[in-house]
Amino acid sequence: MKYELIVFDWDGTLLDSAGAIVQAIQSACRDLNLSVPDDSRARHVIGLGLVDALRHAVPDLSPDRYQEMVERYRFHYLAGDHQLTLFKGIPQMLERLHATGHILAVATGKSRAGLDRALDHSGLRSLFQASRCADECHSKPHPQMLEELTALFGISKESTVMIGDTSHDLLMANNAGVDGLAVTYGAHPHDHLLEYKPTACLHSVRELDLWLQNYA
Repeated sequence: MKYELIVFDWDGTLLDSAGAIVQAIQSACRDLNLSVPDDSRARHVIGLGLVDALRHAVPDLSPDRYQEMVERYRFHYLAGDHQLTLFKGIPQMLERLHATGHILAVATGKSRAGLDRALDHSGLRSLFQASRCADECHSKPHPQMLEELTALFGISKESTVMIGDTSHDLLMANNAGVDGLAVTYGAHPHDHLLEYKPTACLHSVRELDLWLQNYA
């Protein structure tokens, strides 16, 4: 196989959650009487660690109010996260990759508690051998998450691929020296993702699955 280690982003790549994240950011801003970012600005920060996301989405928020904003964001997101679903075809794709001997991992801007909750709710925990989160590593696009995962399994950069729906995922892959696959059904638009020169740009889970069958 070309890629022994396949690393997935979570939100917007496996889970159809981009819209819920945008709404939670905007609702939290309204609660705190802050300027509400438009959909495009709020979508751009998906995949970043929470503090880095706040710096971009709510630039007029002072650091001493970050915790207040985090609490309101989590209140709104957690109120509906049990209703979020995986993109159609994701479980079957992951099961096939697992069965063919690929090592599967997650690199996400979520917190460890948030990812654990999502893994349990989705039923996917048993398919992933490892994961890295933004509260235990540098936030994307820093390469630490990928560097730790490749080191953990002793896998070369050439045998690793990062799959994500944002420029943060692709830039992290570039910074780590691994191939990056872009999916356009999540947070960031096709033209923006192409700027980061992904190995391929796929427009659906079906396209992603076929690409992995042929090239991974």
